[in-house]
Amino acid sequence: MAAIVKIGVILLTAALMAAFVAANQPPRFEVTDESGGEIVLKLKEGAEGTPVGSVIYRIKASDADGDALQFGLQGQVANELLRIQPVGNNEADLQLIKELDREKQTNKHNFFLTEEEYSLVLTVTDGKIGAGQAIRQSLLIIVEDVNDNRPVFQPFANTLMLRENAPPAVILTVEATDRDQGVYGQVVYSLEGIEGEEGIDDEETAAGGIPFAITTVGGKGILRCLVPLDYERRSWYQLRILAKDQASDQGRINTATAGLLVRLIDEDDQGPEFITVPSVTRVAEDAQPGTSVLRVKAIDGDRGVNQRIIYSLDASSQYFAIDPKEGVVYLIQQLDREDSNVVNGAMMLVITATEDSPLRPNVTTEVTILVLDVNDQAPAFRNNGQDYVAEIDENSPANMPVTFVGSESLPEVYDYDQGKNGTFYLSIQCVDDLFDISPGVVVNEAVFSIRVKSHLALDYEELRSTNCTITAKEAVAKQAKTTTVPLLIRIRDVNDHIPQFSRPSYQVQVPENVGVGTVIGSVEATDADSGQLGSQGIRYSLLPGSIADALEIDPLSGAVSIGKGASGLLDREKVSQLIVMVEARDSLGLGNRNTVQFTLELVDVNDNAPVFIQSHFEIYINENELNFPYGFRVEAFDRDLNDSDNSRIRYSIIGGDLQSNFTIHRTTGELSVTHPLDFELLAPSILDAQGLGHVRPINLTVRASDMGTPPLHTDTRVVIFVHDVNDYSPIFARPSYSVAVAEDALPDSSILQVQAMDMDGSAPNNVVAYRIQSGARDKFVIDSTTGVVSVALGATLDPDQTHPRTVRYQLEILALDGGVGSRQLHASVTVMISVADVNNKSPVLAEPGVVRVQENVPVGVVLTQLVATDPDERPIIRYWIDHAVSEGRNEKGFLVRDENVTSWFEMNTNDGRIRVVRQMDREKAETIRLAIRAEDVAAATTGQTASGTMTIILEDVNDHDPIFVQPFYRRSVAENSKRGAAILTLSADDADLNRSITYSLDGPSEILELVHLNSETGEVVVSGKLDRERFSWMNLTAKASDSGTPRRSSFVPVFIQILDENDNNPQFVNVPSNFSVRENSPPGTVIGTVEAFDLDIGDFGHVTYLMDRRSSKGRFSVDPETGVIIVTERLDREEQQSYTLILEAWDNYRVGYSAGESRNAFQQVTVQVMDENDETPVFETRSGCVSVTEFHDSRVPLTTIHASDRDDPTTPNGHIVFSIQEGNSEGMFSVTNIDRSSAKLIAAQPLVGHHGNYTLKIRAQDRGLPVPNFAFQDVEICVSDFNDHAPMFVRPEQNNTTFRVFENTTVGSIITSVLAVDQDAGLNSQVRYSIRPVGHWKWFEIDSVTGEIKLIQPLDREKQKLLQIRIEARDSGIPTWLSTDLDLTIYVRNINDHQPQFPLDVFQVNITEHDPSLEIIQLPETVDLDEPDELLSTRDPVCYFIVGGNQLGAFSIDPTQHTLRVEKTLDREELAVHVVVIKASENCKLNPEMIDSFDPADDSLLKVILNVKDINDNPPTFDKKVFTGGLTTEADFGSEIVRVTATDPDVDINAKLRYYIRNPVKSTLSTRTGQAEEQIGANPFVIDRDTGIISLNFDPQRDMKGYFDLEVYVNDSSGFDDTARVLLYLLRQDQRVKFVLRQHPQFLRTRIDQFREALGNITGSIVNVDELKVHSNEDGQLDKTRTDAYLHFVNAKDNSVMEVDVVLRLIDANIESLDQLFKDYNVLDTSAAEPLGDALTSAPQNFSLLWASGTAVFLAMILFLVLGLCVSQRFVLMRKLKAASATAFGSQSNVNRTSNQVPNTNQHTVEGSNPVWRRELEPEWFKNDDIYSRSGESDGLDSLDVNAILGNAPSTSRNSSDANTASLKSTTTEAFNRSIIQGNANSIRSNKSIGNVTLSEKECEVGEVKEEDCEVTVGKGLYQRNVYHFGYPVFQHDKGSTSSSTTFLSPRKLETTEL
Repeated sequence: MAAIVKIGVILLTAALMAAFVAANQPPRFEVTDESGGEIVLKLKEGAEGTPVGSVIYRIKASDADGDALQFGLQGQVANELLRIQPVGNNEADLQLIKELDREKQTNKHNFFLTEEEYSLVLTVTDGKIGAGQAIRQSLLIIVEDVNDNRPVFQPFANTLMLRENAPPAVILTVEATDRDQGVYGQVVYSLEGIEGEEGIDDEETAAGGIPFAITTVGGKGILRCLVPLDYERRSWYQLRILAKDQASDQGRINTATAGLLVRLIDEDDQGPEFITVPSVTRVAEDAQPGTSVLRVKAIDGDRGVNQRIIYSLDASSQYFAIDPKEGVVYLIQQLDREDSNVVNGAMMLVITATEDSPLRPNVTTEVTILVLDVNDQAPAFRNNGQDYVAEIDENSPANMPVTFVGSESLPEVYDYDQGKNGTFYLSIQCVDDLFDISPGVVVNEAVFSIRVKSHLALDYEELRSTNCTITAKEAVAKQAKTTTVPLLIRIRDVNDHIPQFSRPSYQVQVPENVGVGTVIGSVEATDADSGQLGSQGIRYSLLPGSIADALEIDPLSGAVSIGKGASGLLDREKVSQLIVMVEARDSLGLGNRNTVQFTLELVDVNDNAPVFIQSHFEIYINENELNFPYGFRVEAFDRDLNDSDNSRIRYSIIGGDLQSNFTIHRTTGELSVTHPLDFELLAPSILDAQGLGHVRPINLTVRASDMGTPPLHTDTRVVIFVHDVNDYSPIFARPSYSVAVAEDALPDSSILQVQAMDMDGSAPNNVVAYRIQSGARDKFVIDSTTGVVSVALGATLDPDQTHPRTVRYQLEILALDGGVGSRQLHASVTVMISVADVNNKSPVLAEPGVVRVQENVPVGVVLTQLVATDPDERPIIRYWIDHAVSEGRNEKGFLVRDENVTSWFEMNTNDGRIRVVRQMDREKAETIRLAIRAEDVAAATTGQTASGTMTIILEDVNDHDPIFVQPFYRRSVAENSKRGAAILTLSADDADLNRSITYSLDGPSEILELVHLNSETGEVVVSGKLDRERFSWMNLTAKASDSGTPRRSSFVPVFIQILDENDNNPQFVNVPSNFSVRENSPPGTVIGTVEAFDLDIGDFGHVTYLMDRRSSKGRFSVDPETGVIIVTERLDREEQQSYTLILEAWDNYRVGYSAGESRNAFQQVTVQVMDENDETPVFETRSGCVSVTEFHDSRVPLTTIHASDRDDPTTPNGHIVFSIQEGNSEGMFSVTNIDRSSAKLIAAQPLVGHHGNYTLKIRAQDRGLPVPNFAFQDVEICVSDFNDHAPMFVRPEQNNTTFRVFENTTVGSIITSVLAVDQDAGLNSQVRYSIRPVGHWKWFEIDSVTGEIKLIQPLDREKQKLLQIRIEARDSGIPTWLSTDLDLTIYVRNINDHQPQFPLDVFQVNITEHDPSLEIIQLPETVDLDEPDELLSTRDPVCYFIVGGNQLGAFSIDPTQHTLRVEKTLDREELAVHVVVIKASENCKLNPEMIDSFDPADDSLLKVILNVKDINDNPPTFDKKVFTGGLTTEADFGSEIVRVTATDPDVDINAKLRYYIRNPVKSTLSTRTGQAEEQIGANPFVIDRDTGIISLNFDPQRDMKGYFDLEVYVNDSSGFDDTARVLLYLLRQDQRVKFVLRQHPQFLRTRIDQFREALGNITGSIVNVDELKVHSNEDGQLDKTRTDAYLHFVNAKDNSVMEVDVVLRLIDANIESLDQLFKDYNVLDTSAAEPLGDALTSAPQNFSLLWASGTAVFLAMILFLVLGLCVSQRFVLMRKLKAASATAFGSQSNVNRTSNQVPNTNQHTVEGSNPVWRRELEPEWFKNDDIYSRSGESDGLDSLDVNAILGNAPSTSRNSSDANTASLKSTTTEAFNRSIIQGNANSIRSNKSIGNVTLSEKECEVGEVKEEDCEVTVGKGLYQRNVYHFGYPVFQHDKGSTSSSTTFLSPRKLETTEL
């Protein structure tokens, strides 16, 4: 029992404990971190990152029971690292108690791990959940790295041995480690510095500035040698390697340094070097073999290895040898300075020093050896061992050189010894001492000449030949060498007689049509010489001239005949006499010559047919007329001899249309009409298509024949234009018309068309216009052109609406033709129109009402029936539902659009019953309104309908399931979201009324545990822990049920996505460590691709690639999406050979990077840059010129060229090849490579004779592929000259050394000049001239530089005809000069006493304009009265020049052929007569001076008059393209509207003009009746065809408005035409504006067009002048000094006439622009042209307007009466005030008024007096002194001003100038006015302060108003009388001036208007 009790107690206790426990709620951590169930903290290591004692996190927990909570840490590691500090009941701070060190290593199971993260557990308990029980929470602490560790180098050898010249390669690999993470632990290497013996040389500089470079590959430093090293430059290098981490952008940078010593091992790689080389060594030419000349020394270039040196000479050296050990050069054979190998006494030796080693490197140098000369040569002649033979003509003058015979014997002598050893004398010994030799002294070499010393003995008949000896003797004093050579000189015979003609001149007569080959005469001459030099050898020829080609002469017999070139030249009409010169020449035509004149007189023959003055003739005539409008003649002319049968002309008609209707006068050519012409019988022509159908042409052929034998004739075409005349009336096609029309005919609908025809032949005579004469009653209108009758606009034909009721209309229609005025013809016809009745009444529909029905009523039920009635007799009514305007609305009142609910119903069309045809649904539409239509289908017109609206209301039935608002639900929620976090809210709707919906979820239980659904609101919230790794999606089904009967439900799927968090780092995979790229790869080139992945999804799993810009130096980039590495900038291998790139892979980069929510990974790759040929060779800088002599040894290099290339020297890219690009066209130089960077320039051929400066363009090109690079450098070579050429004369030529000079040549004149050239250069080529003292040298002097020879003594032909001088040309050579002689002969000519003379003074020629047939005009020949010079073979030619009149350059002249050529097309309209003055002169080289006028006394001048005949080549041109004008509605029929004018530059019949109007005339005319076109007809205007005056051809009506647009054209007799546009505006009288101008009407008419155009341009409108009248004052008197101009303004945009008020406002708006214009034209007033009274009568029918106008007039009269009283009272008061304060001449203030404040017109100076008033022009003295503003209001002598003048007031300084204030309307007599003016004039003259006074225009008399101004000069001022001021001078002082200041005059305003 006790046991049972004990068990019961235990059970009871356990039950109580269980109940207690069940009642206690455990605590729960409140985790705010978005990571879900785990708390993640990121802490930076170290004291700088997270110091000890820092609170790293606040723990929060909650307990539903409200118990106090205890927090704890689980595990030893956690308690060593952290400490919990409670804060309140449910919070605690987590503190760090141990410093974090990520790099600290711990040993776990023999593995050393870094403490990068800590996984700890937090606990919480309320003390009631059981002993040892607690709620756990995971805590992850991630220790973030900081850069707190330095790199540490791994051990490596610090000394490295390297052989010199070793190729670039990797020489060492070093490694340094850094325990940090990421960029903090990534180590890169660089060279910090270098130490050496002598620093870094440029040639060993590479990338980074040193020959070494280190790159980072895989965390290791790869040290490379970049270039081969040279031991001789440096033997060791001390390098400092720097290792640093990549924390440059993350904070501090940690580094480490290591040292490396590189020692070089020397090799035998340097050639020998010369250390002792003499530049120049001299040796005597006779030195003995074995003589030592010089010594050189060379050493080995290597410093560690010294080899033995061996010397050698170039193999071409034949005179010298060298000791191979000692380097001593010595002679091995005798020298010869004259040897060809010794250039200019110098020899070049090439010495080679070779190293005694296996490679045998060597070096060369050059030394110069000068050979001293020894006299060892005698002078020598180049005669090839033969005797010299020469020839010369007899009678040759002194100094004439002989001619050497034979090509092998050259007249040259030489001695190549140096200095005096090569200088020798030349001499010649001949019988009788006839010849001389030059030059006398020779240096080295010369060309000698033998010249005549005395010409008297050179006579062929006495001496045939002579023997001479030439001697050359050296100039040395001792042992001079001599050489002699014999010379034979032969004398040649010459021709010394001229032929003589048998007669002094020859003359023959021949007909102008003589045939080719006809002999017309002969000449004969003889010669005293014998054989072929005499008569036997005479040959005849014609000298070139203007007609030389027209004749031929037999060269043996002298017979003259007509030649083949006579065509066109033997024309008597061009020239009647021809002169040619015949020449006779002996020696078979090659010897002496003589000439004689041969004259041809041409006899006229009939060879010219008559020529009509025009290409064709034209005349016009009206049909049915017998006379032309004026006498009409055709005219022709004949170019044959005047007053002979050959030029007499007879006329006849030989053919054409209607030839029998015309006759022509036989001699005068006048054409007459014999029978009248009928226009309608003529055939149409092409003129109809050109708008000229009123004209038809008749073509006649007229012939002009001369009376010569045989007779000649010419035909021309005569065109007679026959003009149509209106001689036929229109005829209707039918006698009457009838038609029926419905009463509902629409306005403007056509009814019928009437047609009439006019038999006239052209428009406008046959153009028919229609109009309704009567019977229309405003119901019908007719188209004036087509004749179509239509219903008038606004008219109705319904008889029920017509009063009285009318069903029949009778119209009378007229047809009018286009005749003008009384010539217009017409016809009439009757038209009957009947009106037919129609059915046109609409039905009426009864009110439909409202119908209610349940929504489930069956189909087919009839709802109602509607009825419509129609008042027509036989209506047929049909019903239908207009679904387009019917509508349905739901229970909310919204319009149903998704379904046509009106289609649920149908209406019977016959009886109006409405029934259900489709199942209805209230949920779609609750209220339906049907639009009902009823139509009478029997109506005559459509649209007779009635309408109504029927309303149907549907009642509800429960028939719908609940419907979710979405077809499915898809939401997302972050994993580890809090319980109660909202996910989504379900929502459903029920279309039925009274709905109530509940919700539920269905799905897997493990998912349903995680969410909770509210059945009423549909809200779904989190109820458990969400884990994306467990469920990434939760798929459920939601159910919605309504509360209806029966209960209805619906389902919808629900998809909930669990969102991921970022908890994985990216990882690189399969990334290569090395890439390569060519250095010329363009930006964008792909190098390679890196790849990384992330286990997360979305942005957390999206990897973004980045690249460290410091590692790439901006040269590379990586695609952030694909990881593709590309080139971003141009690479340069020479700048850097490789790059170590640091790549980064980040997840969630775009969103989380800035927020610190991205994870990353790093990867390092190396990019090697491959060399490309991208560097251009660079030349070594050089300056100056390489100087050598022209005898330079071609084997010796001229210079050495160096260049470098930065490309890789181990590849062809760095190897350079040199060549000559330009400057070596003759191939004189060549270049040869020495090594890869240098070349030598040598002479490819001897430079003798090629002295000068040469610029060679050297090309340095590397061997790179595919395209080598190259550079250019100019190398200048200066080849100095050696004086080895004597001057040579080039002017004059050797065979033309005789000059002719007139005996009257002035002393000091230049008679000729000589020119010699020297082939040498520099001073060696400078030539100086002198006259040797032989012959007649005293008569002349020569300019030593220019070679000009002047006369210094007068000449006398009678004493000396021939003068001989010898000219010496000497160069300036160094050390010796060379010279050449030239013998000149001067022949003294007789004076030319007579100029060529023309036989006539004036020569006239007729030329037709634009006719090229007479382009060349033969001018008359001249006569020369001078006797020919007996020693000259021919006369000087005579040349013609144009010296005047050819200003336009229309003509040119052939000076020798004597022909005048027309160079430009002549236009008679530009110039009708051309005058050209010709001058004949024998001086053909000098153009005569131009003259201003023709001198008849000067016979060398010829006046040529060229008359230009007119042809019809200019069309007429209208003076304006647009003419404008206006006409008022009161204008009379036939009034002149406007005149169009045109001009034609042609003359006579060619300028006869005719004017026409082209049809149709456009218009915008309108009237109130709308029948404007019927009233004006088809031709509202006519034009006078002769004057161009356009006249009115209709009667304007007062209600017309609009404008006309006409096209006019004009033509001349040849059919040329022009067109213009005429705009005529129809206006009312009240639309005109009157301008009052102070100008005479006659004078204004000459300027009115300019005024109109200027006014239109400023206002932007079209201004037309209607009328000009003499101005009429208010009292009716005419004022001839003023003009009233009536103008109207037209809007340029719409061509409407502007109203007056609009115009006045427009003028006011532009007053500033118009001010100057109004001043220039003296505009006084602008106002409306029609007074108000006329305006009132313009519309008397408008009663309301008349009443309003009358009221306004009445009020205005009252206003004027009141104002008049006020003005009168004011006038009285002002007169009293004026009388009280008046002085004789006013106050001083009045004197200071200035004229520039007064505007030009008097009426414009008072505000309100004119609409163009400008306040800024208001005179200030008007405001200050009213007395002057009313100076014109006085009546007679009652004015106080006049009284003051008439009174004998004391004189003041102003004298009596205030007399000007008297009014012109005063009764003062003209004599009084004259006395005032005379007094003013006398006062002006008597005033000493005024200067000269001049009064013109008869002292400016009153009444004689002229346009000229009267001027009075006063001191510095100028007084001008304007027509406004009538010449009254007024003195005024300038404002602010003193009494002594200069006064001036200003015009005083005489007329003002009192306000």
